[in-house]
Amino acid sequence: MTDTETASRASLAGLTPGQLRSMFANDGWDGDTCGLALGYEQANLVVLPKNDAYDFLLFCMRNPKPCPILEVLDVGDSVSKRIAPGADIRFALPRYRVFEDGRLVSTPARVDDRWRDDLVAFLIGCSLSFESALLASGVPLRHLEQDRICPMYETTMECEPAGRFAGRTVVSMRAIPAPLVPTAIEVTARYRHAHGAPVHVGAAEQMGISKLEEPDFGESISMEPGDVPVFWACGVTPQIVAQQARPQFMISHFPACMFISDREAHVGAI
Repeated sequence: MTDTETASRASLAGLTPGQLRSMFANDGWDGDTCGLALGYEQANLVVLPKNDAYDFLLFCMRNPKPCPILEVLDVGDSVSKRIAPGADIRFALPRYRVFEDGRLVSTPARVDDRWRDDLVAFLIGCSLSFESALLASGVPLRHLEQDRICPMYETTMECEPAGRFAGRTVVSMRAIPAPLVPTAIEVTARYRHAHGAPVHVGAAEQMGISKLEEPDFGESISMEPGDVPVFWACGVTPQIVAQQARPQFMISHFPACMFISDREAHVGAI
Protein backbone atom coordinates (compact mmCIF):
# COMPACT_ATOMS: atom_id res chain seq x y z
CA MET A 1 0.00 0.00 0.00
CA THR A 2 1.47 3.39 -1.01
CA ASP A 3 1.79 6.42 1.27
CA THR A 4 -0.88 8.14 -0.84
CA GLU A 5 -3.29 5.26 -0.33
CA THR A 6 -2.58 5.23 3.40
CA ALA A 7 -3.28 8.95 3.63
CA SER A 8 -6.48 8.51 1.68
CA ARG A 9 -7.54 5.68 3.97
CA ALA A 10 -6.99 7.89 7.01
CA SER A 11 -9.38 10.45 5.53
CA LEU A 12 -12.08 7.75 5.26
CA ALA A 13 -11.83 6.58 8.86
CA GLY A 14 -14.66 8.74 10.20
CA LEU A 15 -17.13 8.23 7.35
CA THR A 16 -20.42 6.40 7.84
CA PRO A 17 -21.26 3.29 5.81
CA GLY A 18 -23.60 5.34 3.62
CA GLN A 19 -20.94 7.98 2.98
CA LEU A 20 -18.42 5.28 2.08
CA ARG A 21 -20.83 3.59 -0.36
CA SER A 22 -21.50 6.96 -1.98
CA MET A 23 -17.76 7.51 -2.37
CA PHE A 24 -17.35 4.05 -3.93
CA ALA A 25 -20.23 4.72 -6.34
CA ASN A 26 -18.59 7.95 -7.48
CA ASP A 27 -15.19 6.33 -8.04
CA GLY A 28 -13.72 8.06 -5.01
CA TRP A 29 -12.05 4.90 -3.72
CA ASP A 30 -11.21 1.58 -5.39
CA GLY A 31 -9.07 0.10 -2.62
CA ASP A 32 -9.88 -2.45 0.05
CA THR A 33 -12.25 -1.85 2.96
CA CYS A 34 -10.00 -3.20 5.74
CA GLY A 35 -10.24 -0.92 8.77
CA LEU A 36 -13.13 1.13 7.35
CA ALA A 37 -16.47 1.50 9.15
CA LEU A 38 -15.20 -0.48 12.13
CA GLY A 39 -18.10 -1.87 14.10
CA TYR A 40 -20.36 -2.36 11.08
CA GLU A 41 -21.04 -5.56 9.17
CA GLN A 42 -19.19 -5.97 5.91
CA ALA A 43 -20.30 -8.51 3.33
CA ASN A 44 -18.96 -10.62 0.51
CA LEU A 45 -20.98 -10.54 -2.70
CA VAL A 46 -21.99 -13.35 -5.05
CA VAL A 47 -24.36 -12.75 -7.97
CA LEU A 48 -25.55 -15.65 -10.12
CA PRO A 49 -28.24 -16.36 -12.72
CA LYS A 50 -31.54 -17.63 -11.30
CA ASN A 51 -30.87 -21.09 -12.73
CA ASP A 52 -27.84 -21.45 -10.45
CA ALA A 53 -29.25 -19.65 -7.41
CA TYR A 54 -30.92 -22.61 -5.67
CA ASP A 55 -27.85 -24.82 -5.85
CA PHE A 56 -25.69 -21.98 -4.54
CA LEU A 57 -28.16 -21.30 -1.71
CA LEU A 58 -27.95 -24.98 -0.81
CA PHE A 59 -24.16 -24.77 -0.97
CA CYS A 60 -24.22 -21.90 1.52
CA MET A 61 -26.57 -23.78 3.85
CA ARG A 62 -24.24 -26.79 3.79
CA ASN A 63 -21.13 -24.64 4.29
CA PRO A 64 -22.09 -21.95 6.82
CA LYS A 65 -18.52 -21.29 7.97
CA PRO A 66 -17.26 -19.83 4.66
CA CYS A 67 -20.72 -18.76 3.44
CA PRO A 68 -22.93 -17.34 6.24
CA ILE A 69 -25.84 -15.69 4.45
CA LEU A 70 -26.81 -12.16 5.53
CA GLU A 71 -29.30 -11.38 2.76
CA VAL A 72 -30.56 -12.76 -0.55
CA LEU A 73 -32.17 -10.31 -2.97
CA ASP A 74 -35.14 -11.02 -5.21
CA VAL A 75 -34.51 -12.07 -8.79
CA GLY A 76 -33.37 -9.06 -10.82
CA ASP A 77 -33.27 -6.79 -7.77
CA SER A 78 -30.01 -4.98 -6.97
CA VAL A 79 -31.11 -3.04 -3.88
CA SER A 80 -30.57 -4.27 -0.32
CA LYS A 81 -33.66 -4.39 1.87
CA ARG A 82 -32.26 -5.77 5.14
CA ILE A 83 -28.66 -4.87 5.95
CA ALA A 84 -28.37 -1.58 4.03
CA PRO A 85 -31.87 -0.51 2.89
CA GLY A 86 -31.73 1.40 -0.38
CA ALA A 87 -28.10 0.58 -1.20
CA ASP A 88 -27.60 -0.58 -4.79
CA ILE A 89 -25.04 -3.38 -4.92
CA ARG A 90 -24.19 -2.62 -8.56
CA PHE A 91 -22.02 0.33 -7.54
CA ALA A 92 -21.82 0.24 -3.72
CA LEU A 93 -18.51 -1.69 -3.57
CA PRO A 94 -15.05 -0.34 -4.43
CA ARG A 95 -14.31 -3.07 -6.99
CA TYR A 96 -15.82 -6.24 -8.42
CA ARG A 97 -14.82 -9.40 -10.25
CA VAL A 98 -16.79 -10.71 -13.25
CA PHE A 99 -16.59 -14.36 -14.29
CA GLU A 100 -17.81 -16.02 -17.48
CA ASP A 101 -17.85 -19.83 -17.59
CA GLY A 102 -15.65 -19.84 -14.49
CA ARG A 103 -13.04 -17.56 -16.04
CA LEU A 104 -12.24 -14.13 -14.59
CA VAL A 105 -12.84 -11.60 -17.38
CA SER A 106 -12.78 -8.19 -15.67
CA THR A 107 -12.40 -6.31 -12.37
CA PRO A 108 -14.61 -3.23 -12.83
CA ALA A 109 -15.43 -0.46 -10.35
CA ARG A 110 -19.18 -0.93 -10.99
CA VAL A 111 -21.35 -3.57 -12.63
CA ASP A 112 -24.59 -1.79 -13.61
CA ASP A 113 -23.67 -2.29 -17.27
CA ARG A 114 -23.47 -6.07 -16.70
CA TRP A 115 -26.70 -6.39 -14.71
CA ARG A 116 -29.45 -8.68 -15.95
CA ASP A 117 -33.07 -9.32 -14.99
CA ASP A 118 -32.36 -12.97 -14.14
CA LEU A 119 -29.62 -12.34 -11.56
CA VAL A 120 -29.85 -13.20 -7.86
CA ALA A 121 -27.53 -11.50 -5.37
CA PHE A 122 -26.23 -13.06 -2.17
CA LEU A 123 -24.63 -11.01 0.60
CA ILE A 124 -22.40 -13.21 2.75
CA GLY A 125 -20.82 -12.44 6.12
CA CYS A 126 -17.21 -11.24 6.33
CA SER A 127 -14.57 -11.55 9.04
CA LEU A 128 -13.78 -7.84 8.80
CA SER A 129 -17.03 -7.43 10.75
CA PHE A 130 -15.56 -8.82 13.97
CA GLU A 131 -12.27 -6.92 13.89
CA SER A 132 -13.54 -4.04 16.02
CA ALA A 133 -14.54 -6.58 18.69
CA LEU A 134 -11.06 -8.11 18.59
CA LEU A 135 -9.44 -4.70 18.98
CA ALA A 136 -11.78 -3.82 21.86
CA SER A 137 -10.70 -7.05 23.57
CA GLY A 138 -7.04 -6.12 23.31
CA VAL A 139 -6.19 -8.41 20.38
CA PRO A 140 -3.82 -6.63 17.96
CA LEU A 141 -4.38 -6.93 14.22
CA ARG A 142 -1.07 -6.94 12.38
CA HIS A 143 -2.52 -6.24 8.94
CA LEU A 144 -4.07 -3.00 10.22
CA GLU A 145 -0.90 -2.04 12.08
CA GLN A 146 1.10 -2.59 8.90
CA ASP A 147 -1.46 -1.05 6.52
CA ARG A 148 -1.80 -4.35 4.68
CA ILE A 149 -4.73 -6.31 3.29
CA CYS A 150 -5.55 -9.34 5.42
CA PRO A 151 -3.88 -12.38 3.76
CA MET A 152 -6.09 -15.16 2.37
CA TYR A 153 -5.18 -18.67 1.26
CA GLU A 154 -6.77 -21.51 -0.67
CA THR A 155 -6.62 -24.68 1.44
CA THR A 156 -7.05 -28.40 0.87
CA MET A 157 -10.22 -28.37 3.03
CA GLU A 158 -13.07 -29.47 0.77
CA CYS A 159 -16.51 -27.88 1.05
CA GLU A 160 -19.62 -30.03 1.09
CA PRO A 161 -20.90 -29.96 -2.50
CA ALA A 162 -24.35 -28.89 -3.66
CA GLY A 163 -25.34 -29.41 -7.27
CA ARG A 164 -22.60 -28.03 -9.49
CA PHE A 165 -20.96 -26.12 -6.63
CA ALA A 166 -17.98 -27.80 -4.97
CA GLY A 167 -14.42 -26.88 -4.15
CA ARG A 168 -11.90 -25.94 -1.51
CA THR A 169 -12.28 -23.56 1.40
CA VAL A 170 -10.43 -20.24 1.42
CA VAL A 171 -9.24 -18.93 4.79
CA SER A 172 -8.09 -15.56 6.08
CA MET A 173 -5.17 -15.38 8.51
CA ARG A 174 -4.49 -13.10 11.43
CA ALA A 175 -1.26 -13.28 13.41
CA ILE A 176 -2.27 -13.38 17.08
CA PRO A 177 0.05 -13.28 20.12
CA ALA A 178 -0.07 -16.79 21.60
CA PRO A 179 -1.50 -15.73 25.00
CA LEU A 180 -4.39 -13.96 23.22
CA VAL A 181 -5.42 -16.84 20.94
CA PRO A 182 -8.09 -18.06 23.42
CA THR A 183 -9.49 -14.52 23.56
CA ALA A 184 -9.60 -14.31 19.75
CA ILE A 185 -11.44 -17.64 19.60
CA GLU A 186 -13.94 -16.65 22.29
CA VAL A 187 -14.66 -13.24 20.77
CA THR A 188 -15.11 -14.39 17.18
CA ALA A 189 -17.18 -17.45 18.11
CA ARG A 190 -19.99 -15.00 18.93
CA TYR A 191 -19.99 -13.73 15.33
CA ARG A 192 -21.41 -16.72 13.47
CA HIS A 193 -22.71 -14.35 10.80
CA ALA A 194 -19.08 -13.35 10.16
CA HIS A 195 -17.57 -16.86 9.90
CA GLY A 196 -17.48 -17.41 13.66
CA ALA A 197 -14.58 -19.08 15.47
CA PRO A 198 -11.37 -20.01 13.64
CA VAL A 199 -11.23 -23.22 11.63
CA HIS A 200 -7.55 -23.79 12.42
CA VAL A 201 -4.75 -22.53 14.68
CA GLY A 202 -1.05 -22.85 13.81
CA ALA A 203 0.55 -25.48 11.51
CA ALA A 204 -0.61 -23.99 8.22
CA GLU A 205 0.81 -26.94 6.30
CA GLN A 206 -1.96 -29.12 7.75
CA MET A 207 -4.37 -27.19 5.53
CA GLY A 208 -2.13 -27.39 2.48
CA ILE A 209 -0.64 -23.90 2.91
CA SER A 210 3.08 -24.14 2.19
CA LYS A 211 4.16 -20.51 2.46
CA LEU A 212 2.42 -17.95 4.67
CA GLU A 213 4.45 -15.22 2.98
CA GLU A 214 2.73 -15.99 -0.34
CA PRO A 215 -1.04 -15.57 0.12
CA ASP A 216 -3.38 -16.31 -2.77
CA PHE A 217 -5.31 -13.10 -2.06
CA GLY A 218 -4.57 -10.01 0.01
CA GLU A 219 -1.03 -9.22 1.15
CA SER A 220 1.56 -10.91 3.30
CA ILE A 221 2.15 -9.55 6.80
CA SER A 222 5.10 -9.59 9.18
CA MET A 223 4.54 -11.72 12.25
CA GLU A 224 5.92 -10.56 15.57
CA PRO A 225 7.87 -12.92 17.87
CA GLY A 226 5.37 -15.07 19.74
CA ASP A 227 2.62 -14.64 17.15
CA VAL A 228 0.59 -17.66 16.05
CA PRO A 229 -1.20 -17.87 12.67
CA VAL A 230 -4.95 -18.19 13.25
CA PHE A 231 -7.25 -19.01 10.33
CA TRP A 232 -10.89 -18.17 9.74
CA ALA A 233 -13.13 -19.43 6.92
CA CYS A 234 -13.39 -16.77 4.22
CA GLY A 235 -16.10 -15.54 1.86
CA VAL A 236 -13.71 -15.64 -1.10
CA THR A 237 -14.46 -19.37 -1.13
CA PRO A 238 -17.29 -19.01 -3.72
CA GLN A 239 -14.83 -17.49 -6.17
CA ILE A 240 -12.66 -20.60 -5.99
CA VAL A 241 -15.76 -22.78 -6.23
CA ALA A 242 -16.90 -20.83 -9.31
CA GLN A 243 -13.72 -21.69 -11.15
CA GLN A 244 -14.60 -25.36 -10.71
CA ALA A 245 -18.38 -25.10 -11.16
CA ARG A 246 -17.99 -22.80 -14.18
CA PRO A 247 -21.38 -21.01 -14.04
CA GLN A 248 -22.20 -19.19 -17.24
CA PHE A 249 -22.01 -15.82 -15.46
CA MET A 250 -21.08 -14.60 -11.98
CA ILE A 251 -20.29 -11.31 -10.27
CA SER A 252 -18.42 -11.13 -6.97
CA HIS A 253 -16.63 -8.58 -4.86
CA PHE A 254 -12.92 -8.11 -5.48
CA PRO A 255 -11.17 -9.77 -2.50
CA ALA A 256 -11.14 -7.39 0.51
CA CYS A 257 -13.31 -4.83 -1.35
CA MET A 258 -16.50 -5.45 0.57
CA PHE A 259 -20.09 -4.27 0.72
CA ILE A 260 -20.34 -2.13 3.88
CA SER A 261 -23.75 -2.44 5.49
CA ASP A 262 -25.67 -0.13 7.83
CA ARG A 263 -26.04 -2.85 10.45
CA GLU A 264 -23.79 -2.80 13.48
CA ALA A 265 -21.77 -5.98 13.70
CA HIS A 266 -22.80 -6.79 17.25
CA VAL A 267 -26.48 -7.07 16.23
CA GLY A 268 -26.00 -10.60 14.94
CA ALA A 269 -23.60 -11.70 17.68
CA ILE A 270 -24.66 -14.25 20.27
